Amino acid sequence: MRTPALLLAATLVLAGCGLRPLYGGGSNGAVASALTQVEVGPVEGKAGWLVANALRDRLGASGSARYRLDIRLDDQIQGLGVRRDDSVTRERRTLRARYQLVDLADGAVLVDATAGSDAGIDVVQSEYATIAAENTALERLSGIVADEIVASIALYAQRRAAAPAVPAAAPTALPATTPAPAPVR
Repeated sequence: MRTPALLLAATLVLAGCGLRPLYGGGSNGAVASALTQVEVGPVEGKAGWLVANALRDRLGASGSARYRLDIRLDDQIQGLGVRRDDSVTRERRTLRARYQLVDLADGAVLVDATAGSDAGIDVVQSEYATIAAENTALERLSGIVADEIVASIALYAQRRAAAPAVPAAAPTALPATTPAPAPVR
């Protein structure tokens, strides 16, 4: 008896708060439509290639672009664990992206944000295994960064779609057929 009452109360609270799904409307919704209109600009380096491809996969570009996504990456590997003989036993790979969503119609920057993540890597005696682990970490980080960027753009698109349309400006002068109000004394 108590559980159904709690579920009913939770449903009413959530319904009243205006909670809406981000991708409401499915593939025909405003968010999905906006995401397909994003063109990913060129990004330098191997990390850039991985991030750009991950973004293209997630955005599903449809042809004519309305927005351009400009991205600058910072990819670093830092040694953490050091033995007595100064050899590194652990590394941290960090991938940070500074990105801007630009409206192609007027060049306005609509979103200016950062995304990033890091991964720990064990350094082993086999150099090949360490390089393979670094590459695997970069692939994983590229996907995470791409997911963060797409989520940010989707949130922007949802807010833009939910914003009320700006009404046309009201006339500033009264029409000639309307008598002017009498002055107040």
